Amino acid sequence: MKNLTQLSLAALFLLTVSSCQTSVPDTAVQIPAVESAQDQALSKSVRDKLLAEKKVDLSDIKVASNNGTVYLSGTVASLDARQQAIKSAWEVRGVQSVVNSLEVQK
Repeated sequence: MKNLTQLSLAALFLLTVSSCQTSVPDTAVQIPAVESAQDQALSKSVRDKLLAEKKVDLSDIKVASNNGTVYLSGTVASLDARQQAIKSAWEVRGVQSVVNSLEVQK
């Protein structure tokens, strides 16, 4: 009886685990390929702000802009680095929104 109960619990566990799925969004963020002069200036300001950050290394982040929206992409070392990059981007004058496509290294 004990073995049957354990077997039933194991089967229930496997059924539960196998039904869990990780989903990846179907919609990828479209990062602008071409920037206007104003967008280039905003991207440069954000890039400069990221490079000035001393707490974490944000030098591998790619920055693009389109009409006040800043797109951050690339890889960072930690969740703290990702949060700092977003915070730093928001601190730049002219930024109206920030699109975060940063990935954290595993």
